[in-house]
Amino acid sequence: MNHNIYVYILVMAGVTYLIRMLPMALVKKEITSPYIKSFLYYVPYACLAAMTFPAILSATESTVSAVIGFVVAVIAAYKEKSLLTVALLACGAVFIVERILPLLP
Repeated sequence: MNHNIYVYILVMAGVTYLIRMLPMALVKKEITSPYIKSFLYYVPYACLAAMTFPAILSATESTVSAVIGFVVAVIAAYKEKSLLTVALLACGAVFIVERILPLLP
């Protein structure tokens, strides 16, 4: 079976372009519905969370340290800390748990 990589790239480029172009071409007027506006506002955050969460659970040696790092990150983000602070706190929590976990019986 002969696979042409350029055909795959062209199809992916076309699909990506259509996904981005069609909403702008089909919806000419401004969206006034508050429900649709709020839905569209939260879509990027929901997609990011759906893609990131599984990776969080498999990024460390144990699921326990991953969950603790996630909880620390959520608490720090809820307290409106900066992105760097949230990342450092989560990494620190995972580091500490990874060092303590092998010492437990």
